[in-house]
Amino acid sequence: MTPRFSLTVAGLIAALALAGCTSSTGDGTSSQVFTSEYGSVTDAGYSIPAVPISKVDKKFHRQIVSYSTKEKPGTIIVDTPNRYLYLVLPGRKAVRYGIGVGKAGFAWEGEAYIAWKQEWPTWTPPKEMISRKPELAKYGKDGMKPGLSNPLGARALYLFNEKGQDTLFRLHGTPEWNSIGTAASSGCIRLMNQDIIDLYERVRPGKSARVIVKQ
Repeated sequence: MTPRFSLTVAGLIAALALAGCTSSTGDGTSSQVFTSEYGSVTDAGYSIPAVPISKVDKKFHRQIVSYSTKEKPGTIIVDTPNRYLYLVLPGRKAVRYGIGVGKAGFAWEGEAYIAWKQEWPTWTPPKEMISRKPELAKYGKDGMKPGLSNPLGARALYLFNEKGQDTLFRLHGTPEWNSIGTAASSGCIRLMNQDIIDLYERVRPGKSARVIVKQ
């Protein structure tokens, strides 16, 4: 599938505007806000519940924003303090998503790339997590099967370092919409399931799919 960021800026914004509404950011810069995109979704046989999006601060709703950066289109920039994930688009624009981040002691920063991505992934807790929570040992070998209660949600993007080593950090979905905007995870970056599905379709794995996590 051709990633959406390969479209022209005008075509992209025009197409996405059909699904959202025009609003403004805190600095007065116009954007498209996709509040209507959080309804129930049937995906690969799973029925993802609607998000009660009115209960989520509007700044964390998916939207197109003005964004100036030297990074190339297709780069993902995670702004941990402000709880935003940006997918850089051409023309000083970005898709901005609200995220949940790692709680104190579990936060991570640095650069990586998306080595691969998975729909409805299996979740295997790392050894460190199992040592903290022995009840997860039953998932240590074969992992937890995909499903609505799986901690990785509907999609996962796997981050590897420049040496090709798995960082064990993921960009993934979550059914816990009320964790967006908080520091509650064990280090991974979580998005609402409807948002991780959208992001998943826009990115293509490989070393050019850079991810920059800022603390």
